[in-house]
Amino acid sequence: MKPAARTAEAFIRANTALLRPPHVPEIALHLAHEAHDLWRRTEEELAEIGLPPPFWAFAWAGGQGLARHILDHPQIVHGGKVLDFATGSGLVAIAAARAGAASVVAADIDPFCETAIRLNAQANDVSIAFDGSDLVGSDDGWNVVLAGDVFYEKPFAQGLIPWFEALRARGAQILVGDPGRSYLPKHGLEKLAMYEVPVTRALEDAEVKHTTVWRFIGSSI
Repeated sequence: MKPAARTAEAFIRANTALLRPPHVPEIALHLAHEAHDLWRRTEEELAEIGLPPPFWAFAWAGGQGLARHILDHPQIVHGGKVLDFATGSGLVAIAAARAGAASVVAADIDPFCETAIRLNAQANDVSIAFDGSDLVGSDDGWNVVLAGDVFYEKPFAQGLIPWFEALRARGAQILVGDPGRSYLPKHGLEKLAMYEVPVTRALEDAEVKHTTVWRFIGSSI
């Protein structure tokens, strides 16, 4: 194991516990107990190791809703080649693997995610590949692209639309889990399901988020 991976694993094991997200209790993840404590330690004590904000340490509402939908409708991914984009903890990727996907790639540019996903995949006895590169604009022939909580920042959200358009146009199915993020597109989405997802109040300023799973159908439909 590389030194950076050992540092990441030590941090994850010291600051998280193996917990089950309330909306997806079938899956166990290394998650933070107290968001504020972990965020404060990250900012004040761990700048020297270059730790980005630990989004991987929380089960976000969009990801929980999307994972729930995949587990309840395994035919969406069964036998397919799946990408979980901006994966964070790997929750949605694990759900896809549990639902019978032939292969699953969990992608995130945060290098800590690689270790978090390795530990979480081990905890759930599934096999998941990791890609730490920026995949926006690329196409590796995925049948299904899953994206939870990706429309939180305007420039990033705007960059996703043409990429999703291109993937959809060649036949990929793109599902988005979103609890009402600011930059969710107003058009080109088909509602598949709605969930009431318990979340961490310290992060979301709420105890439950109304979360929707959408199919991206694009502007040409």
